[in-house]
Amino acid sequence: MKLSESLRLMTVVLLAGLCAAMMTTQSVVAATEGAGTEQLGKGLALLGAGIAIAVAGLGAGLGMGTASAAIAGAVAERPEIFGKTLLYIVFMEALAIYALVVSFMIIMSLG
Repeated sequence: MKLSESLRLMTVVLLAGLCAAMMTTQSVVAATEGAGTEQLGKGLALLGAGIAIAVAGLGAGLGMGTASAAIAGAVAERPEIFGKTLLYIVFMEALAIYALVVSFMIIMSLG
């Protein structure tokens, strides 16, 4: 499967998940009309935390997959550049960890 095909597939899956979340949110809003919106706010915050992790993980995974393949070929030709290429992977992983920290902050603010 080519990268563009997998990217299209992941985009469709992400959009389908967002549509499902929006439909669920609409039904929750209809069910809690008289019960207050505090629970709805907590649910939407948790949904936002989940979306943050999902999008960041998807982006980091795609980036690492593409970069790792290129790095493996580059290091096979010139082993002395291994340290420099390792930094690319570290920076991509750091973005995913930042999203994890942000989602934990969102969840902890609900307390």
